Amino acid sequence: MPRFYIPPHAWNLDQLALDPGETHHALDVLRMKAGDRATVFNGHGAEATVELATVDKGKIALRKISASKSAPLACALTLGQAIPKGKNMDLIVEKATELGAAGIVPLLSERTVVRAEHEEALAKRDKWQRVAVEAAKQCGQNWVPEVAKPQTPKDFFQSGEKFDLMLIASLQPDSLKLKQVLAELGPKKLARVLVLVGPEGDFTPAEINLAKNAGCRPITLGPIILRTETAAIYCLSVLSHELFG
Repeated sequence: MPRFYIPPHAWNLDQLALDPGETHHALDVLRMKAGDRATVFNGHGAEATVELATVDKGKIALRKISASKSAPLACALTLGQAIPKGKNMDLIVEKATELGAAGIVPLLSERTVVRAEHEEALAKRDKWQRVAVEAAKQCGQNWVPEVAKPQTPKDFFQSGEKFDLMLIASLQPDSLKLKQVLAELGPKKLARVLVLVGPEGDFTPAEINLAKNAGCRPITLGPIILRTETAAIYCLSVLSHELFG
């Protein structure tokens, strides 16, 4: 069944309605008609099966058939990602959504080529949030990660967000294997975990020291130097395997 997104502020099980963009997709792209069924979700775990009750003048009336609520994953993973060149950030956001990330923080590191002033930063955030929504629609994920405004590592750490475990992928010789870090924690249940992934060429030594002083543990991703988008997928995949069980 096709899946459509209804943002949380517009979620009302007694009056479900698609916004103009989703309506266009349903009617003009998928050629849906009255009587067809679809799934709608709000990105915060709620989902409903609906029927297109009526279609008139480009507007759709939805009739709820059933509704359910998905629990969030056992651990909320946040990816702090140095923004790469080109469209690779779109790929990272898409794959992070598929792998169950709860939050994505685009980072403007010293070696990040991409720069953004306030208005442009907000526009980029909105674009990447739409990428996350589209990925959730495709993969059946009812929880959409929140994409933050692009910011420097210093600004991020000064925001005071709290995590049970903070990690930074690093090429430095003091980096530990992730399994070793988790083993040191023992059976402690982790509710919120942060992992930072740097740009091509890694974070600068000053940025790594900043992260370590904020409580981040440096971790190695193995003997092969990975591209930043591969590193992000690797980190989230391994953490998902270790923490979502």
